[in-house]
Amino acid sequence: MAEQIMETVSETVKGIVDAVKNATNTETITNEKKVSTPEGTAIAYGSLVIMAMLPIVFGSIRSVKLHKARKVSGEKADTMSKQDAMYFPIIASVALFGLYLFFKIFSKDHINLLLTGYFFFLGIIALAHLLSPVVNSLMPAAVPKIPFHIHFTKGEGKTKEDLINYKFSTHDIVCLIISTAIGVWYLIKKHWIANNMFGLAFAVNGVEMLHLNNIVTGCILLSGLFFYDIFWVFGTNVMVTVAKSFEAPIKLVFPQDWITNGINGSNFAMLGLGDIVIPGIFIALLLRFDHSTKRKSRIYFYSTLIAYFMGLMATIFVMHIFKHAQPALLYLVPACMGTPLLVALVRGELKTLFAYEDHPEEKTEKKENKDSEKSNKKKESKKAK
Repeated sequence: MAEQIMETVSETVKGIVDAVKNATNTETITNEKKVSTPEGTAIAYGSLVIMAMLPIVFGSIRSVKLHKARKVSGEKADTMSKQDAMYFPIIASVALFGLYLFFKIFSKDHINLLLTGYFFFLGIIALAHLLSPVVNSLMPAAVPKIPFHIHFTKGEGKTKEDLINYKFSTHDIVCLIISTAIGVWYLIKKHWIANNMFGLAFAVNGVEMLHLNNIVTGCILLSGLFFYDIFWVFGTNVMVTVAKSFEAPIKLVFPQDWITNGINGSNFAMLGLGDIVIPGIFIALLLRFDHSTKRKSRIYFYSTLIAYFMGLMATIFVMHIFKHAQPALLYLVPACMGTPLLVALVRGELKTLFAYEDHPEEKTEKKENKDSEKSNKKKESKKAK
């Protein structure tokens, strides 16, 4: 898709991560009704696990390509800082409790109507961006790829600035039409397949575009959300209440009565996108680290991906045994954080892992800015004297 679509998704996906994490999650995998059959339950949870793994794999691969493209173009990356990671669980908690109060005070139908409209447009953009490479590869030669450019500016000369600078092609228009058709299907029917298509698009785009700069930032983020998840799931009923009230494509679902009712099943097992995107951006960072070492081996990525799978299986097992919603990050965080640290310790690469910077140029820029600020202050103080 056009670069402007990527920028739009990158800017908006941060804004929805709180909702992604809060509203869906970590009630994480839960079922509101009794299962139909053991076989149906196994199919539902197995499908959820597969659907959770796919966005992490494809999103991580796309994040490497995006990282390389940004390096070539010199585009400045928007990464999460250590301070952002520390504040994220607090901001997420405020957003979650705010949603809880909204659902308690106002009509659930009215709130969900607004959310549906918002995620309808956002889902179309995310799905179009996801489908773009597929559509471009499948598009027959008979359909010409005609480029278009919408460019609006404000001012002249040095004060000139872009208001709209949007490039697209006829192939992008085809992607948009397909995505809009799926969006209308979701809007009218709220079908679980349409919901999952939007959910997978959000997850892939989130893993691709939300970049952690280093391992320390990732560890801070995961550690904070580890305690966040436990408190809001076990300590209160806020998380479960919001997740059950929140009707938006920010969770993946699969009918447990698939065997008896097929695609018309209504007894859903669900997995919040927060349990995919949050560990996913950490795993994507590890894949970029693997690439930076110039080795053929992708040991950090594959080992942590397997650990994520085991963490999901542990979540399902414990939930099934205790018949209670589980905070998935309680199992996913130790698995995803501990595995790469253990691998690095065994391989003697612990210092190398922690020294890795995804965007080292940003650190240099900040240092230069601080130095220039200090020198300016010194000059001002000398003038004052």
